[in-house]
Amino acid sequence: MKKIYHLSSCNTCSRILSELDPSDEVVLQDIKTAPLTLAQLEAIRDLTDSYESLFSRRAQLYRKKGLADQVLTESDYKRLLLEHYTFLKRPVIIVDDSVFIGNSKKVVAEAKKALAS
Repeated sequence: MKKIYHLSSCNTCSRILSELDPSDEVVLQDIKTAPLTLAQLEAIRDLTDSYESLFSRRAQLYRKKGLADQVLTESDYKRLLLEHYTFLKRPVIIVDDSVFIGNSKKVVAEAKKALAS
């Protein structure tokens, strides 16, 4: 399976999608119009080490809700990720049993390589 969870209104996601130039076999899911389901989040979590690794501390809601001042547990991260799309570190790219999270140059380069094979 090849899938990319992204936010269409995010310039960084748009730039990365343009760079990746995914083929028609890659499923694109805009998390704003088609939010993550519990099953999808759990499937992504199974490919990584924690819900925390999927969580974006750059989200405006993170500061607005004062989450930086709280000690969050894995269940908190899971709940927040399901609560609002902005908490997902984007994009999340799945290629078979591999997951690439975020927009660092290294992650994007690895994802591009995986999508090409």
